Amino acid sequence: MKPVTSSIATAVIVLATCALPGAAEYRTVKGEVVAPSCTVDEAGGSATESPAALTMRCARRGVQMAIQASDGLYLVEGDYAANHNAKLLDFVAKKVEAKGSVTERDGKKIINVAAMMVQKVEK
Repeated sequence: MKPVTSSIATAVIVLATCALPGAAEYRTVKGEVVAPSCTVDEAGGSATESPAALTMRCARRGVQMAIQASDGLYLVEGDYAANHNAKLLDFVAKKVEAKGSVTERDGKKIINVAAMMVQKVEK
């Protein structure tokens, strides 16, 4: 009897956790990859450099990157942010479509990106 009871208890805990506000939700987020907290001084660049070049400098330095979407800013965490944003570098300062688990922590939206692609430009 105990294995059945513990299995039921485990299932209830898992279901309750999934229903909690802030639990991960798999979503698609569309927007531009940005470095929201990066400054010219932090990037080590100059004020005459393009915003895209400065954003790339920040990304290479491992600064926290984000996706600026129409409904807010999503901080990028996980595999795409690892190793100084190594997997994210091809997408810096571009419009993207990112798929991944979205959560909220301390009032901030977080996306753990599973896949990302550059958005096609509509004419």
